[in-house]
Amino acid sequence: MVVVKECVLFGKKVIKATAGGGGKGMRVVWEESEIEKAYNTAKAEAAASFKNDGIYMEKFVEEPRHIEIQVAGDQYGQICHLSERDCSIQRRHQKLVEESPSPFMTPELRKAMGDAAIKAASAINYESVGTIEFLVDKHRNFYFMEMNTRIQVEHCVTEEVINFDLIKEQIKIAAGEKISGANYQPSMCAIECRINAEDPYNDFRPSPGKITYLNTPGGHGVRVDSHVYAGYVIPPYYDSMIGKLITVARTRDESLNTMYRALSEYVIEGIKTTIPFHLQLMQNEDFRSGNFTTKFLESFTMK
Repeated sequence: MVVVKECVLFGKKVIKATAGGGGKGMRVVWEESEIEKAYNTAKAEAAASFKNDGIYMEKFVEEPRHIEIQVAGDQYGQICHLSERDCSIQRRHQKLVEESPSPFMTPELRKAMGDAAIKAASAINYESVGTIEFLVDKHRNFYFMEMNTRIQVEHCVTEEVINFDLIKEQIKIAAGEKISGANYQPSMCAIECRINAEDPYNDFRPSPGKITYLNTPGGHGVRVDSHVYAGYVIPPYYDSMIGKLITVARTRDESLNTMYRALSEYVIEGIKTTIPFHLQLMQNEDFRSGNFTTKFLESFTMK
């Protein structure tokens, strides 16, 4: 029997694995009667996924934005933030698109979230390049979600908008050098589409197999981070991401237009990929206007 104090049950809650990520070991509790089943299920999934069945409960924020702040800290106690990334376009709590700056961001919110991220990293004497992740509600109230103490898939979005090599900075910090101490503001607009071996017409199911033909896009403002090639066999055992397509420009509209052109030139045959989804997303009016949350895909239909 799970016993939870009444005060904890006020409002909707989410149970999450302490060692988790990507939605594993996570269950939303809508009613008090659901808590025992959600607790047991989350605990079992956490143990199976992470060999750690530790879980915790927190407030559930409905239809939030997922906005994260990149931070860097050195052994001398200096911490700075390197602006934000909006990672709200997700399926099954896994990111599909990341961008910086967030179209939802204001200067006041950026400062408040940046200050909070620095405070959190300072509290643990953080040394390296990591990310403080937040959920932000429609009123621009933000809530701490977790910290990733490592370089993330979407780090290249930040690199493009502030012209800053995060991998180089991480190595310099590890070598005992000081960070600059500056809090950066984005001067460009960058978008990243995760190219996954998944079928967007079939609930994004994995699509392992052999790549029979590959053509990657290029040109000004286009970056492709990948290791696959024609003849490469994608196994079914690992994460389905096979590449990252990043575009950068002076404005968000220009970056979106460049992304659409690059996606149109990106050809991968032999397997299903998320490219058709991204092409449709780049033309979606709500997405282009910045009107989206983490629930966006629940009402999105592939054509």
